Amino acid sequence: MGEKNTDELEKVLQSTHIKNFDTFYKENIESSADEAFGVYMKNIFNENNLTQQLVFLRADVPERYGYKLLSGEKRTRQRDVILRICYAAEMSLTQTQCALRKYEMPELYAKLPRDALLMIIFNERPGDIIEVNEILKAHGMKTLKTSGIQN
Repeated sequence: MGEKNTDELEKVLQSTHIKNFDTFYKENIESSADEAFGVYMKNIFNENNLTQQLVFLRADVPERYGYKLLSGEKRTRQRDVILRICYAAEMSLTQTQCALRKYEMPELYAKLPRDALLMIIFNERPGDIIEVNEILKAHGMKTLKTSGIQN
């Protein structure tokens, strides 16, 4: 069974009774946010023919730290770090939103100016992280923070 989007799941839930929740959950496990963030990201890396090492290099995220984020050994509260990894992994906006959900972080929100610009950037793919930060800066927005010192 393929992964269902939120609209499809909500439609199924409209006709699901509480007593049938366990069945619903088992049948739709692929669509739940239970798939580990690391597994999801590694699958995307493979689909895009990218190594973890290359993604972390492009994202300007220390390699050891990146591996620990994917394994779940480390957690970050910095959404920008996850966005850097997603962008470096050539992920679509839809895949990025899914990755943020799996990492239990807020998705990009179109009503927030910086998030809206980031959504456009994920759709247009203008260049590397340095160029992304130049675009953000040119529009008076904060750049994507790294895992270390805040900028």
